[in-house]
Amino acid sequence: MGKKVLTGVIVEESAELSLTELSHACSTSTEWLIELVDEGVLEPAGRLQTQWRFSGSSLKRARTARRLYEDLNINLSGIALALDLMEEIEAMRERLRRLETSDST
Repeated sequence: MGKKVLTGVIVEESAELSLTELSHACSTSTEWLIELVDEGVLEPAGRLQTQWRFSGSSLKRARTARRLYEDLNINLSGIALALDLMEEIEAMRERLRRLETSDST
């Protein structure tokens, strides 16, 4: 049985990526990322497309969107809704963890 080697890059939330860099990091086309911006899934900084900068959290969001699209065949509107709900659930879980921690002290 052969070993599989995974490589990756850790991207901080504060990191900024251009549209092209985000495209490479997500292994997807810039056109698809532009569609995500148009749908409100991604919110770049900068007015002009050539000036767009994406945060590290945008990278995570774009990769998740890609998986939802490819694995579950969800359309862009559905992806936007699913991502918002997933983030809301995570925020609620974090709030619950904090409340449980403060109650135990």
